[in-house]
Formats: sequence, C-alpha cells, structure tokens
Amino acid sequence: MSHGGISKSFRAMFKETSLAYFFDIGGLFAGFMVASQLGVFRLSPWAIALYPAVVSAKGVIGGLLSGRLSTALHLGTVYPRFFNNTKSFYHLIQALVLITLATSVTISCFSLVFGYVFWGITIADFPAILSVVVATMASGLAITLLTIKVAFISFKRGLDPDIVVYPIMSTTADIGITLLYIMVLNLFFFGFLGQLAIVAIALVHVFVVSYILPKNLHEIEFVKTVKESMATLFFVAFMVNITGTVLKGIDRFVEGRKEIYTVYPALIDMIGDVGSVVGSTATTKLALGLLTPSFSSLRNHAKNIFSAWAASIVMFNVLAVLALSVNGLFSLSSFVGLISLLLIANVLAVAAIVLVSFGIAILTFKRGLDPDNFVIPIESSFADSITSLALLVALLLLG
Repeated sequence: MSHGGISKSFRAMFKETSLAYFFDIGGLFAGFMVASQLGVFRLSPWAIALYPAVVSAKGVIGGLLSGRLSTALHLGTVYPRFFNNTKSFYHLIQALVLITLATSVTISCFSLVFGYVFWGITIADFPAILSVVVATMASGLAITLLTIKVAFISFKRGLDPDIVVYPIMSTTADIGITLLYIMVLNLFFFGFLGQLAIVAIALVHVFVVSYILPKNLHEIEFVKTVKESMATLFFVAFMVNITGTVLKGIDRFVEGRKEIYTVYPALIDMIGDVGSVVGSTATTKLALGLLTPSFSSLRNHAKNIFSAWAASIVMFNVLAVLALSVNGLFSLSSFVGLISLLLIANVLAVAAIVLVSFGIAILTFKRGLDPDNFVIPIESSFADSITSLALLVALLLLG
C-alpha cells in the first residue's frame, strides 16, 4: 500500500497544487472559444444555458473517475496500467459509460423544466436539447481514457493523484467538451444532415449501454458504483441547470465584455479544483485512517485547505492578466477592475466549497458509503453554481 503524498509540508503541497492548477490556464482557451462563438450560442435560448450543464456534467463524471481511481491506486485495488488490470477497474469504466448516458438524459429533462420557467423554451425544444446533450457527452467519453492515463503516470512518478489528476483533467475536459459542444451546436444549426449525424452519435451511445447493462447487472461493484452515483445524479442535474440560469443572468449583465466569458470556464474549473483537492485528500485520509470522520477534524486538514486556497489566489491573478491580454484589453485600470471582481468571487466561492467538499466526505464516510462516489461529483456541480453566483454577486457589488 502506498501513502503517496499524504504527509507533505505546506510548501510541498502548495507547489504540487500550484502545478496542478497551472493547467487551469487552459480553461481560458475554452472561454475564448465561447467568446468567439457567441453568435452560435445565441441562435437558441437554450444554447448558452446548457453550456455550463455539459461542462459541469463532464466534470462530475471525470471527478467520479479521478476520485475513485486515486483512492484505488493508493489502496492497491487498481494497478497503474490499462491491460491485465483488476475487475474493479473494468467495472468502473463500464459504470461510467452508463452513468454518462443517464446523466445526459436527466440533465435534458431538468432543463425542460428550467427552460420553460426561466429561459423561454417550450416542449418542442426537448428533442433538440436531448440529442445535443447526449451527442456531446457521448463524444466526451474519449476524454475518460486521457484521465486514466494521467492518473497512472502521476502515480508511477510518485505524485499524489488526489492532488494532481482532477485539476489537470478538469481543464482538459473543459476544453474538450467546449470544443465538442460548439461542434455539435454548429452541426445542429447546419441543417438536416448535421442533425442526422448528432442523432447517430447519440444512438451509438444507447447501443453500447444496452450491451454493457445486461452483462453487469449481477456484478456487485458495478451495481454499487451506479446506484451510489445515481443518488447524486438528480442533485447534479438540478444544480447544473441553476448554473445555466445564473449564466444567462450574467450574460445579460456583461453582454459584450469578452474577458468575462474568456475567464468564466477557468474560474469554475479552479473553484472545482480547490474542492476536489480538499475533498479527495480527505477521502484518502479517511480510507487510510489518518483522519477522524468528524467536522472537528477540519483543523487537522488545514494544511491541505490553505495550500489549495493560496494557490487559487495566485492563479486568479494570472487568469485576470491573461484574460485581458488575449482580448487586447490589458491596462492597469482594467486589471484592477477585473482582479477586484475575481478576488471577491474567490473568497465567497472558496469558503463555501471547502465546507461543502469536506462535509460530504465526512457524512458519506460515516454512513458507510464510498465518499469517492459523492465528493467530487457533488462538489464540482456545487462549485460551478457557487462560482457563478459568487461572480454575479461580485458584479452587483462592484456595479
């Protein structure tokens, strides 16, 4: 059994976390794509609102995978290789394929309710929403293989996968899923042939799930992963639609300010990463008996918490500079304006996400559930809504 990077100094944790967060800079590329494709996003009232939903959903599924994989590598129940691995490893992959489809359908159903009330859509939009979401998420399964590879490489090189994997892969997933969503939207609005291609991708995913499901119905580990993940599914679907609705509010508030759209995916990514580092290191400590399952043990986790927070503040400054620079808007006054906005959002969002992620780890562990099935999926969807709300509050405070 390897304890990896469990007992490191604050400085070592700060360096390792900063390295992982550095990949969040890539989230600016996702935001820049959104800013440059605003015309496509405004062709339908659901297009912009569904964007954080697909990004969050991919983050949730990637979080479930990286959380489970990190703990399993520490415990030795999964080996750092693709072939000749344990049954646990293959059950996890097959469960994720099923969970991806179930998440896509659930999000689409919730979006119909939110869309009718807040976005101005009707039931006639549902087939379009369902096919676009399922096709985007199905295409995004390719990112899963990359997540696994990163987990294996980091573990083999003596890095702590709890700290490194999710931050790196959440950014990669954000870029990948943003690109895929924009491609699917362009196909959808292209005409009949494009819509036919989208339906074909969605049907392939349905076919794969119909093959996997009967084979694994009596596999205890597969069923446990799916059941426990499904318990969070409805909550996640609800939260990501709140995020979409808040983004529509931000969209109305900051129309034309490209630096806000550019930095947005990186912000939600970063806050999700803070929560994942705090939550994932807590689940591993709980599994190894190094942390007692009570809220009072939060002080014993302080080093992890403050190193994660400090690294996020440094990166928020970097993101502000880059978001302004790539849009040709950088000046001292514009930087002061943007960093003031971002730091207010950071304080509000990080404080909330630390309590959420640590709380979920403790509560699920005490109830005999696998925290890795809950912590990152719930905290990442919470992080997206919390960050969006924090950004909206900061915008209102600063006028």
